[in-house]
Formats: sequence, C-alpha cells, structure tokens
Amino acid sequence: MTDPWRTWDSATRERAYSPSSCIGGDYRPFVAAYVERSTAARAQGVAQGLARLDLACGAAPSQRLDLFVPPTSAAGEAPPLLVFIHGGYWQELSKNESVFAASDALAAGVAFAALDYTLAPAASVASIVEECRQAITWLHARAAEFGFDAARIAVAGSSAGAHLAAMCALPGTAAAPFVRAAALVSGIYALEPLVGTSINDALGLDAAAARAASPALAADLRGFPPTVVCWGENETGEFKRQGREFATALQDAGTPCEVFEVPARNHFDVILDLADADTRLGAATLALVRSV
Repeated sequence: MTDPWRTWDSATRERAYSPSSCIGGDYRPFVAAYVERSTAARAQGVAQGLARLDLACGAAPSQRLDLFVPPTSAAGEAPPLLVFIHGGYWQELSKNESVFAASDALAAGVAFAALDYTLAPAASVASIVEECRQAITWLHARAAEFGFDAARIAVAGSSAGAHLAAMCALPGTAAAPFVRAAALVSGIYALEPLVGTSINDALGLDAAAARAASPALAADLRGFPPTVVCWGENETGEFKRQGREFATALQDAGTPCEVFEVPARNHFDVILDLADADTRLGAATLALVRSV
C-alpha cells in the first residue's frame, strides 16, 4: 500500500479516518436503522422457527452469536452460511444491531450469523481477531447440528468488521480453511495510520502491533478466497484508497476480486444492502456465497 498519511499531522489523519466526517458527524440515525431492521429480522426468524439466539461460541461472556438457518432445500441440500462481523472501530456496537440482513439472506436460501466479540479497551485488536476466528471455527464444527453446509461458509464485515473478516480469511490462520469467500465493505486493512489519533485511545496500538494486525501487510495473500471489496460513494478518501489497494493486492495474489463503489451510499448505510438481491452489493454477495 502507498502511505500518503505519513506526511500528515494527527489532526489530518483523524479527519481522514473519521467516517462520520462525510455525513455531518452524526451517525446515530444509521445505528437506529440497524436496530430497527435487526429487531424486525430477529422477530421474523423467531416466529418462523429459524433463529437460534445468543449461542455461546467461546469462553468470554461476549463470545455469542445469533444464527438464522433456512430449511434444507427440496433437493436435500444444506444452505451456505454468511457470517457477518460488525464494525464500530473495534469499540462499539454488537450483534444485537447486526442481524439486519438476516431476512434477506433467509429469503435467498442462505443461512446468516452475526458475531459478537469483546470490545476495546477490554480486549486488544489481536484478541478480537482471535475471538472472531474462534467463532467461525466453532460454527464450522457444528454445521451438521445447525443445518448449514460446512463447506460453504462466507464471511462479511463492515468497517472494522471488514478488517476482522479479512483477518479470518487470511491464509495460514486458524479459520482460513473454513472461509470460502469474503465480502469486505468500507474496510480498513492497514491500521498504522490510526496510531496517534483519538481512535487509538481505546485500542492501544503501537506501530508494530498495528502492522501485525493489518491484512494488507500480510507476507503472502496467495490462497485468499474469492472476495467482494466495496465502499460507499460518500466516504473519506482514505477508506476508498485502502479498499482499492487491498483489492489490488488480492488480485495480484491471484484472488478473484470484484471491486466497486456504491453510488449514493455512505460508510454507514452501504452495509444495509448486504444480502438484498436488488442491490449491487447484495447481488454480488449472494452470488459469491452461492458459488463456493
């Protein structure tokens, strides 16, 4: 990756890595939309008998997930699974606001899971990565029990969640053998620019830890699964640059990677399209999940 941020002061980097700077600073209405849609999706899943909520997938109290599984097809095929990891700069949000795509996924015949993880500062970024990898490994081991296809697991994430999804798909790591595709939305893939900004106050990263937790700096990306990388039109230049450059690195390593910008969407609302077949992101994600 190129490093234009190295010549910037901390205030400039702060603005460049502040997604809300593109929407007037208030992202609460978008979180409210996550909550509203997630509440409806969860209620629908429960009513249909397709939801398993608050499943413990690790030792920490926060290692929980919500899982939605459609019935097995008439042909007897178990559905693929799309695992979603929420954003919030590793320090906000939870699975409770993150099942908004479950209804769309179920309608498309795709199982859907939303992960929780311990938030910073109670956990380091490295520990959060390991919790997410543990959750995917846990799900894979229980595919037959829950009724989805263990050989067709895709991971998706938004913002910091896209970083975590990429870290789960990273070749040579514990969850990578089980991740067959990835949808990375509005992500950050090189973390060092955050050091010295207020974003890092809860994270406590130094330059070395930031580099170690950066999928864009992985020694070898060969074997990374087929991927969608995208972002909204109304995002900062740095989020767009990081997305473009990580996608290029994946392509250079031989990964089939679809890359695009979503018109009229911002950092916070683009993810609402995740499994909506009538949108470019939703159609691309569903096609990717079904292809594995």
